[in-house]
Amino acid sequence: MMQWLQSLPDGWTIYLWLVFAGGLLVLSIIFMRWGAKNMQFDEDIKYVIFNDDDKDNMQPEEFNKMQAVKAEQYALREKFLKEKAARVAARQEQHAKR
Repeated sequence: MMQWLQSLPDGWTIYLWLVFAGGLLVLSIIFMRWGAKNMQFDEDIKYVIFNDDDKDNMQPEEFNKMQAVKAEQYALREKFLKEKAARVAARQEQHAKR
């Protein structure tokens, strides 16, 4: 293997780096599309870490926003959990038929 690598002409490593960089660009595009489709870039997600005890530290409009965001996130969580349960039940039903 080393003899084959040494027999290559000078400058071959730049092509290796170009292929590697191209692969990284493709992967980054794939992951950014995945993040956009799965709501990973939601700026309001920061309000989920707060609870009602933080009311004194927040302005009234921030607190109201926090409550609205938490209600929305909990509703989305319930929706996704129901969808997941339906997928699992369908998969188990398919395995039971076999």
